[in-house]
Amino acid sequence: MRKGKGRTSRIRRRKHSKTSEMRGVNESYKSEFIELKKWLKARKFEDVNLVPAHFPGTGRGLMSKISLQGQMIISLPESCLLTTDTVIQSYLGPYITKWKPPPSPLLALCTFLVSEKHAGDRSLWKPYLEILPKSYTCPVCLEPEVVHLLPQPLKDKAIAQRAHVQTFFASSRDFFCSLQPLFVESIDSIFSYSAFLWAWCTINTRAVYLRPRLQKCLSAEPDTCALAPYLDLLNHSPHVQVKAAFNEETGSYEIRAASRYQKHEEVFICYGPHDNQRLLLEYGFVSLHNPHACVYVSREILVKYLPQIDKQMHKKISILEDHGFIENLTFGWDGPSWRLLTALKLLCLEAEKFMCWKQVLLGEKISYMNEKKSLEVAQKICCYSIEETNAILLKVSHLKTEKLPLVSQLTLVETLRMEELKILQVSAEILNRLQSTFS
Repeated sequence: MRKGKGRTSRIRRRKHSKTSEMRGVNESYKSEFIELKKWLKARKFEDVNLVPAHFPGTGRGLMSKISLQGQMIISLPESCLLTTDTVIQSYLGPYITKWKPPPSPLLALCTFLVSEKHAGDRSLWKPYLEILPKSYTCPVCLEPEVVHLLPQPLKDKAIAQRAHVQTFFASSRDFFCSLQPLFVESIDSIFSYSAFLWAWCTINTRAVYLRPRLQKCLSAEPDTCALAPYLDLLNHSPHVQVKAAFNEETGSYEIRAASRYQKHEEVFICYGPHDNQRLLLEYGFVSLHNPHACVYVSREILVKYLPQIDKQMHKKISILEDHGFIENLTFGWDGPSWRLLTALKLLCLEAEKFMCWKQVLLGEKISYMNEKKSLEVAQKICCYSIEETNAILLKVSHLKTEKLPLVSQLTLVETLRMEELKILQVSAEILNRLQSTFS
């Protein structure tokens, strides 16, 4: 047999091919990263473990130069962090100090970002600003017709988020006008809504958490956000374990990897045990195969398949509201959540068993019929949700051919809906098995 033609060789080639597909393309040669590296070095930071790279699936991230496990992967000095201290010590400081009522920490950071981006080559933060995204995919940035295709709970939050940012911007206009002496151009042309939205999204999606600080010239809102150049290139994975915090002793923001990474593998951090709707709302992306992903059941769908003639229905809903069982009712990878089934068991209580509602909330079984009925309703809700999701996916597919400028936004919705469809299909199978025990 010729060398390289055997079974072992074929397996080795397949493994190598799979690894190559996942391996990132080193981008440290690009001018923006060369300038960022110089800028960071001047601020006493030089990375020896990671390099910027582009990965299939996640895009731009950081790649390991060596095998990693347990050691420090990044220790970013405080001099590299962009905080409210940075803003107050800048040319904006005197304007912030004299403004009444005091601006919020978030407003101070947003103002600094917009101003520095406008400064262009004159900005001391240019190397960092150059690698920041030019636009974002949080729902607040999506077109209304795309937001309309989101699951109802997320759609409601997206609409509320957009209203909050618009109100925040409108209420900050007078403060922006006070900065006119700093600029030749009109304030309205610099501090436009689009510029402000970009700054708000930059902070909301990329900031790290610091211990609360108190600035006398700022409002009492928590001052806990900092932008961390280079470190914020790390992408999220729900499957990794890391320790991340500001070390007061070393004066650095440190990230230590608990997970193991091979050489040339993408290094991740975990933003927290967030479901995909939360990730999309706050960060603008969906995580595939997310163990925390779930499908939320709205109040309207919760009661859709219950008897309309139940005279105790209003009282049952009131009990669920009073005890916090009307929100966060979900289907997950392991089927309907305990909270969802508990809420349905209470709603399915027969009139003569109504006084047992406390036992239901404590997880006790009330009757054979109650268990059977609640599973039947859960199955109907699940099937309805599958049908609704499929209908939305079909609509998204059509829109992708009709609305080419919205393809990237529509693809984001499609990804979320596809992940939720998988969860619903798994839940339907689990419910079928549970119901078979009552046959």
